[in-house]
Amino acid sequence: MRSRYAAFALGDLAHLQVSWHPATRPARLDADNGLAWEGLDINAVEGGSIDDTRGTVSFRASWRDSVTGQRGVLAEISRFRRVDGRWVYLDGAVHRRSV
Repeated sequence: MRSRYAAFALGDLAHLQVSWHPATRPARLDADNGLAWEGLDINAVEGGSIDDTRGTVSFRASWRDSVTGQRGVLAEISRFRRVDGRWVYLDGAVHRRSV
């Protein structure tokens, strides 16, 4: 989860692609250069141990629109799966709001 947040913050689309489950990965990703990601808080983690093949992460990520200055929080419960020994993002329930 933290590596995907860092990839969003840095615009590392290649990492986002390889860390996305092949069944749900979009064919193309576009960088959202207008957002500056300012912080990540992990609220809860379920699964994800060495013996698990599934896990969830509940998090909140703070952002700021670099054009308008508007701020907001992206809250999501993300589902991850282990594929070929690596954790990949499957999907998530997203709640994005301005503050």
